Amino acid sequence: MAKRDYYQVLGVQKDASEADIKRAYRRLAMKFHPDRNQENLEEAETKFKEAKEAYEVLMDSDTRSRYDRFGHDGLEGFASSGFSGGAGFGDIFGDIFSDIFGAGRQSSRQAQGANLKYTLDIDLEEAAHGTETEIDVPRLVPCDSCDGSGARRGTEPSTCGTCGGHGQVRIQQMGFSLQQTCPKCHGQGTIITDPCHSCDGQGRVHKRTRLAVQIPAGIDSGNQIRIPGKGEAGRAGTVPGDLFVQIRIRPHAIFERDGNDIYCEVPISICTAAIGGSVEVPTLEGRANLKIRPETQSGKIMRLRGKGIQNV
Repeated sequence: MAKRDYYQVLGVQKDASEADIKRAYRRLAMKFHPDRNQENLEEAETKFKEAKEAYEVLMDSDTRSRYDRFGHDGLEGFASSGFSGGAGFGDIFGDIFSDIFGAGRQSSRQAQGANLKYTLDIDLEEAAHGTETEIDVPRLVPCDSCDGSGARRGTEPSTCGTCGGHGQVRIQQMGFSLQQTCPKCHGQGTIITDPCHSCDGQGRVHKRTRLAVQIPAGIDSGNQIRIPGKGEAGRAGTVPGDLFVQIRIRPHAIFERDGNDIYCEVPISICTAAIGGSVEVPTLEGRANLKIRPETQSGKIMRLRGKGIQNV
């Protein structure tokens, strides 16, 4: 079945602001909540997934731009951060109702450490051939004194009595039964009664970390390399975030890159341009011979096959 226009799905105009899109999404979230649609649960879930897909595409500037230019075809093989058309109601309403009620429904998964972004400048030759380099990243790492637990060595966090260690409590609000982050343990499920003095009970400290990064051949400016688990450590031993290394290629003195093609200007004599000949030209692999045809005009573009950059 053909997909509906995302703006029509949310009931907004094509020039709608992010605030307009968010309001429309909230309205649909309330309308298709499962507690209100027990008799038509399957239909409600289908409609909400459609709305969620539209919301995630239009709230991301990159995917919205591609959709505005090319429609649904422009999104084939392209995913924005966190984009997923098949999420269940638990994930869907976890985000939207935290905004509606200000309650912040969180799970231990959401308490993980933050992702980090690091911009790495490299030369064109390194981008073309690939390389391995090291970077120094300031980040939060597990505290050595308490092994990341947040509790003083020799002690253990105690189970939260309010939520029974689940990190969430169930509340009734506006006719809905919702899960909310436990106000006592803030979603951790445990209480630290004797905190570590080195990290003040956080389980993590600031430190610069030296990391190796493998740069694949053919990478381009704007591409990102994901290093799992090398973001910031989570609080009290929870899962760390990821590190995203964004590549930025320095301008080259001779070459200009256009996709996987490399361009350079080569001066030749008037005689060679008139009667033809052969000249040496620079490439990323070294010098190469280029045959010049007779009566070659200034500005003529000539090709050396296989001397550009390979696909990543």
